[in-house]
Amino acid sequence: MTDGPRQRSSTAGSAKDAAAEKESGGVALKKEIGLVSACGIIVGNIIGSGIFVSPKGVMENASSVGLALIVWIITGIITAIGALCYAELGVTIPKSGGDYSYVKDIFGGLAGFLRLWIAVLVIYPTNQAVIALTFSNYVLQPLFPTCFPPENGLRLLAAICLLLLTWVNCSSVRWATRVQDIFTAGKLLALALIIIMGIVQICKGELTPANAFEPFQDYDVGLIALAFLQGSFAYGGWNFLNYVTEELVDPYVNLPRAIFISIPLVTFVYVFANIAYVTAMSPQELLASNAVAVTFGEKLLGVMAWIMPISVALSTFGGVNGSLFTSSRLFFAGAREGHLPSLLAMIHVKRCTPIPALLFTVSTALIIFIAGPDMYTLINYVGFINYLFYGVTVAGQIVLRIKQPNMHRPIKISLIWPVIYLLFWAFLLIFSLYSEPVVCGIGLAIMLTGVPVYFLGVYWENKPQCFDTFVDGTELPCFTSV
Repeated sequence: MTDGPRQRSSTAGSAKDAAAEKESGGVALKKEIGLVSACGIIVGNIIGSGIFVSPKGVMENASSVGLALIVWIITGIITAIGALCYAELGVTIPKSGGDYSYVKDIFGGLAGFLRLWIAVLVIYPTNQAVIALTFSNYVLQPLFPTCFPPENGLRLLAAICLLLLTWVNCSSVRWATRVQDIFTAGKLLALALIIIMGIVQICKGELTPANAFEPFQDYDVGLIALAFLQGSFAYGGWNFLNYVTEELVDPYVNLPRAIFISIPLVTFVYVFANIAYVTAMSPQELLASNAVAVTFGEKLLGVMAWIMPISVALSTFGGVNGSLFTSSRLFFAGAREGHLPSLLAMIHVKRCTPIPALLFTVSTALIIFIAGPDMYTLINYVGFINYLFYGVTVAGQIVLRIKQPNMHRPIKISLIWPVIYLLFWAFLLIFSLYSEPVVCGIGLAIMLTGVPVYFLGVYWENKPQCFDTFVDGTELPCFTSV
């Protein structure tokens, strides 16, 4: 890891450097993602395991059906506002890497490195672990109709899922994209079936709005903040398109259009899926279920109930694949800025896949399995840290307006939107810290472990030759650095 000239350059200078690399015939990403594919990336990455896992966590903390639905709606609106802010940043700083690139260019190398560090160590591995655990839960739940599946069995099947998809991603980019396309169909089938059955239930008069806000436990502001945190996990992935900005065809047009199409669509699907859940299950039944969609199917589909766990398993299996696939873009951006060892940026010459980065990612996910925290604690880890950096990135939008007011901005939104986002962000973080100080504190502590790593590996320029050789001097046969 080195602190090259590009890391200390201005935002505009970094963009020019990237353009110069392309013109000189160096490594460059191909612009192959159009509007439809861009919408597919956003929708496909958002709709993973969250809608099948988070309803339980949102309901448990919201304390009533009505408030839980409001949480889903508000979270969708806030996600849309955050995506608007990211749209301006994405076309102002047209570099792959998403919020990592924006934070690094606006606040400097240390802030950017901490975002990368926590993404590599916690966010991506935890996201993959949660989706894989959801996959195993939906596969095994029908085999244990009267009790929960054994914990060790869940973790073993989740680990097999991760290892199998890592092999697929290591073997071929084409295989990985084909897997993503096929399993997206299962995802859409499951949600369409849930919504249709919910509409049928509503037509039968099963939904009673009069009792929607009757609490089954006392309301608590801290718990409501955790409900938003659980809901935000289900919307996670809305910023993934910004990771591949350099691969977008006409990003100035397609980036905002994809956001305007995808976020409202996902919000609609999520709200109506949750309405469908509560037409078939009482809050107590929903909270008692470890596989909400399976319980929903058992109540309404009768002998065809097997469709639901299979459809959700297909969805989550594809979600793991998508997470593994997109993580390579972040590694690419981090290695290009000298924030990751060159080993993690290497790709196989013939297969053109980032095998070292994929193996590192799956290794950290397996460590999380061994550590053994439950699924909802994992979601709180990811939700809190993600929201922390979402807020820092949106604050960077305001800072950039002040520092470089004359900078070319193809999209320029009103500053009222980042202010609204930051107010919600502050509420969420403060009350999350109040309600779950240990979970949030562990997340912050993990992030701060990156500070000494940054100063030793990146900021310190006159390192001994043996150190540079150890970190960046590894060469593998059949591999090349990006």
